[in-house]
Amino acid sequence: MADRLMLLDTASLYFRAFYGVPDTVKAPDGRPVNAARGLLDMIAKLVTAYEPTHVVACWDDDWRPQWRVDLIPSYKTHRVAEVVAGAPDVEVVPDPLEIQIPVIREALGVLGIPIVGRAHHEADDIIGSYAAQSAMPVDVVTGDRDLFQLVDDSRDVRVVYTGRGMSNLEVLTDAAVVTKYGVLPTQYADFATMRGDASDGLPGVAGVGDKTAATLLAAHGDLPGIRAAAAAGDGMSAGVRAKILAAADYLDVAPQVVAVVRDLELPAVTPLTAPDDAAVADLAGRWSLGSSADRAAAALRARV
Repeated sequence: MADRLMLLDTASLYFRAFYGVPDTVKAPDGRPVNAARGLLDMIAKLVTAYEPTHVVACWDDDWRPQWRVDLIPSYKTHRVAEVVAGAPDVEVVPDPLEIQIPVIREALGVLGIPIVGRAHHEADDIIGSYAAQSAMPVDVVTGDRDLFQLVDDSRDVRVVYTGRGMSNLEVLTDAAVVTKYGVLPTQYADFATMRGDASDGLPGVAGVGDKTAATLLAAHGDLPGIRAAAAAGDGMSAGVRAKILAAADYLDVAPQVVAVVRDLELPAVTPLTAPDDAAVADLAGRWSLGSSADRAAAALRARV
């Protein structure tokens, strides 16, 4: 059985489960468990389809790190429910999802899937560091396009993209990223910086969309090359040059915000172990997780 590491962008998955699974099933205490059940079903499907030997649930210990906000104050501003002095801001999370988070964490523990986060860092940074440092092939499971910057055929790092739903999973390789966006994965962070992302509060370069960003990267290689060409008035139209120059302050800081951290010191990943039948049955009974817990446990057990 060849080693393969699967990195779960956990919040991305449980948000998708919450909005995609009806909330009619509830735990004995009355709380909905649709996100928990949906996440377990996702894990069962992903493990069966992609056959990892190691799985890590990457966690947002700080979903909006202050160091990123210091660089771009608008970063994720629209998602802030409450500003907390000296601690991570509170994210807008529906109450029926918020009360399922402890159940999700308990379920992951019972299944033997480690939860890894780091203070002042997002799950993206955990994923980036594991992917960059892994000696084994890696599958990153996420609905976040920013993680396309990690795709690397030479190291067998792929992204399993959930953006079109669990029934339409896309596996992103170097060729797939080029086909989709016209840029290499190594150029994707610069591409995303220029394009911007309203969902993350990143304004991008005004007037520069996907097509122009891809064209500029094809001509100049990377963002420093594009900025150098704009400063020299070389190899681009006057209109595009003006847009790049006007965005100088943004372009000074945005690459640090968009790039995932790749050098965090993290716990060593360990192989999957067979979930304990009694513990899984107890979990399923206490939280009404039923066959979802059984399917996830069976999928993991088959990889041991």
